[in-house]
Amino acid sequence: MDDFVRWLIDFTQSIDPVARTLFAGLAVMLETSVLIGLVFPGDTVVLVASIGVTSFPQAVAMVVTVVIGALIGESIGFWLGRWVGPHIRASWVGRRIGEHNWVRAERYLARRGGIAIFLSRFLPVLHSLVPLTVGMSHYSYRRFLAWTAPACLLWSTAYVSITSLAAGSYDELADRVHFAGYIFVGIIALFLVAVFAGKKLIARMEAPHLDAPEADAKDTGDVKD
Repeated sequence: MDDFVRWLIDFTQSIDPVARTLFAGLAVMLETSVLIGLVFPGDTVVLVASIGVTSFPQAVAMVVTVVIGALIGESIGFWLGRWVGPHIRASWVGRRIGEHNWVRAERYLARRGGIAIFLSRFLPVLHSLVPLTVGMSHYSYRRFLAWTAPACLLWSTAYVSITSLAAGSYDELADRVHFAGYIFVGIIALFLVAVFAGKKLIARMEAPHLDAPEADAKDTGDVKD
């Protein structure tokens, strides 16, 4: 285990920090734009790229770049929803997603408003559908950014900080204990379990709003820019 972890950390740290950071931002941009997040593991790319972070400035640069990438991707989804949303929904891809998922996204946004935009970043399927759905609604782009930016920042900070701290802990322990690799893997595993449990908890708490009857949903009432 120690040999594998050492190889993984050395490999990621050997990649040019600028290239590594930009690639993570690009991966998240792809994940958050136009339903690509349903099949593209942008969070996994950020997790691996963050292993190579070796300083606080690199960590800040990674967080900022990932947030910008996420906002660009979600903005693409928003504007495509505004311009051609119904066509995407009626397309082959839209039908594969399932009409019930589109309806759930619409009702969730109508019932919860900005909170739905914030929490959707942590909910499967909805994190790809909600930007498109918001674009098709009366929500303004500025209001959309105001709700999604904090969620992107929270998500990015958690992934980058935990992973980079785990890698740093391994570097400090590797010469003193023989099970440093297991500690590194354990930290990452606990983090992923916490992320999974957090998403399940949010989904359970929001279930009444996600599956609310259309008659109970409130009008978002925001003015389109």
